[in-house]
Amino acid sequence: MSVNLHAIKAIYRFEMARTWRTPLQSVLSPVISTSLYFVVFGAAIGSHMQAIDGVPYGTFIVPGLIMLSLLTQSIANASFAIYFPKFTGTIFELLSAPVAWWEAVFAYVAAAATKSVLLGLLILATAFLFVPLKIMHPVWMLLFLILTAATFSLFGFIIGVWADGFEKLQAIPLLVITPLTFLGGSFYSIDMLPPFWRAVTLVNPVVYLISGFRWSFNGTADVGIAVSLTMTLVFLAACIAVIAWIFKTGYRLKN
Repeated sequence: MSVNLHAIKAIYRFEMARTWRTPLQSVLSPVISTSLYFVVFGAAIGSHMQAIDGVPYGTFIVPGLIMLSLLTQSIANASFAIYFPKFTGTIFELLSAPVAWWEAVFAYVAAAATKSVLLGLLILATAFLFVPLKIMHPVWMLLFLILTAATFSLFGFIIGVWADGFEKLQAIPLLVITPLTFLGGSFYSIDMLPPFWRAVTLVNPVVYLISGFRWSFNGTADVGIAVSLTMTLVFLAACIAVIAWIFKTGYRLKN
């Protein structure tokens, strides 16, 4: 089976070019908003709080804040990328082109994940300006960064197909993903919670993403690194299965 590399490159380059046309919205805005968290929670409030697991509070929250931006930007980039062709009607050009569904999905998701990873690395570089930071396992850090960006870009693609209006396009990130990230240990360790609420929190899939990512920085985690990696891969596989079903059934692709 041959791969249409020209189509993949064309879609990928088009999506990446859209990012560079709006640098203030795509890059600068998320970096500035996350930097405010570093200033307020890391430098101001963090200096008056006790260390968590031997890690200064300002340093402790960095992985969670990066994950917060990574998740929201991955979903936003991928969902808009597929929703806008539906909105304008150009989706028919894609569906009629000699491009396999998985080639189109790969290109869209790769572009969205690339943007999110670059943004995550830029936020990480910004964090060094505000708090003392050390990365104990840089390879694992990059692995979790890429896997999370790819997984939530796939999830964002699903949202873009499901949404039939800009309100729905923004509803899931705003009403679901952001609360789950805040309640997933971004600003605290779930070990600080009472046993009952800790058990409830473990239902939140974002906990495993943040925990594994934080381990790559500080060597401390709320759940085992193997469990975090497994849960990430399970979510990734589930998103791929849903997208395969979407293209097999044509669910809302032409709406």
